[in-house]
Amino acid sequence: MTIIEVKDLVKHYRRVEAVNGVSFTVARGEVFGLLGRNGAGDGRSCRARRSRTP
Repeated sequence: MTIIEVKDLVKHYRRVEAVNGVSFTVARGEVFGLLGRNGAGDGRSCRARRSRTP
């Protein structure tokens, strides 16, 4: 059972494309994390996803 689904997430800062086309699903019971170097968009992806939670 999928509890989180993200499709084609995109985030821009003026002319800078921070995140482009990120998609993933998380099933019930899975442990999920986003890893990336500083400035890679991993933290922004999590914050953008949280802002869309109903």
